Amino acid sequence: MTGTAGPLAGVRVIDLSTVVMGPYAAQILGDLGADVIKIESPSDTVRVGLYRTTPGMTPLDLNVNRNKRSVSLNLKDDAQRAQALDLIGTADVLITNMRPGALARLGLTYEDIAERNPGLVYAHAQGFRADSALAGNAAYDETVQASSGLVDIANRALGEPVYLPTIIADKVSALTIVYSVLAALVHRDRTGQGQQVEVPMTDTLIAFNLVEHLAGHVFEPPQAPTGFPASMTTGHKAVRTKDGLACVIPYGPQNFRDFFAAAGRPDLAGDPRVNGDAIDRPDYPALLALLEECAPALTTAEWAEVCAKHSIPMAPVLDLEKAHEDDYVRDGHLLDTHEHPSEGPVRTIGIPVRFSATPGSIRRLAPLPGQDTAEVLAELSGVRS
Repeated sequence: MTGTAGPLAGVRVIDLSTVVMGPYAAQILGDLGADVIKIESPSDTVRVGLYRTTPGMTPLDLNVNRNKRSVSLNLKDDAQRAQALDLIGTADVLITNMRPGALARLGLTYEDIAERNPGLVYAHAQGFRADSALAGNAAYDETVQASSGLVDIANRALGEPVYLPTIIADKVSALTIVYSVLAALVHRDRTGQGQQVEVPMTDTLIAFNLVEHLAGHVFEPPQAPTGFPASMTTGHKAVRTKDGLACVIPYGPQNFRDFFAAAGRPDLAGDPRVNGDAIDRPDYPALLALLEECAPALTTAEWAEVCAKHSIPMAPVLDLEKAHEDDYVRDGHLLDTHEHPSEGPVRTIGIPVRFSATPGSIRRLAPLPGQDTAEVLAELSGVRS
């Protein structure tokens, strides 16, 4: 596959991470043009799960390892660890989520590596801050959702301490790694100085959650409880239309009046609760319940037309099973089919960011484990000579 160079052309990234957070961050940098080399253990156990024909080529790996070259090295072997260190010596960025103890045993701490590559941006991500009492604890997306307060938010809003059904901690932390690495590269380019960048997942999610949910506790002493009222309101959910699901969010009295009128409920359009200058917060749960009751009056497409006419925020609920057929998804190339060398036709998630001068591109589909070892090590030999 070919594509434009992208804004990060010339930047080399070593991906020494596993599962989703680090690999996703490294892939985004690869999408933007960086040369990403993924160092994988020959006995790596994280490339497991559903695969069609080739062991190690799971849907998750196909989604977080494109635009990379894969090198298989056993870091417990002295000679292969030396090769890994030589590769890191050629890099601008290293991303790892290995635990500090393992990094120390392998001689891969920032202090170890900065001696030979002082300009390196060394991004280390783990569940908890390195200087905290929890630093050595195992962390998974669910534990971070709990330790960051996200489960409390769900419990208060839904009455159940559920986990959000997406690996949000991994993905938000991956995005945080990306912007932190880019900032550190700007600093390096100005000063020549590399640095260690620590991205603790729990700290990242606490900061992410509190933007709106710190609420009344912004003030000291607190003026109101924590929790963003609009998000915590009973009935804050998508509604069933005559033929599907839709998000309909009236944001003021006029929106509600227009909605009720379109639903054939003039009695509700004249309700005193929606005829003032603003809606009282205590009235929202009851009004949302009425909205849910009225939504089946029209189809999703009819509601889209009504809401567009009256400037009522609305969106059909995207059915993931049919996402590839959705006009918006298709026209934006958010899901395209490409021919993978080992897996055949695969759907590939598009690059959501648009650059007018240096667009990112999908130049390589996800590699087989270790498929580029010979090529990369040959390049390394050329650097040595």
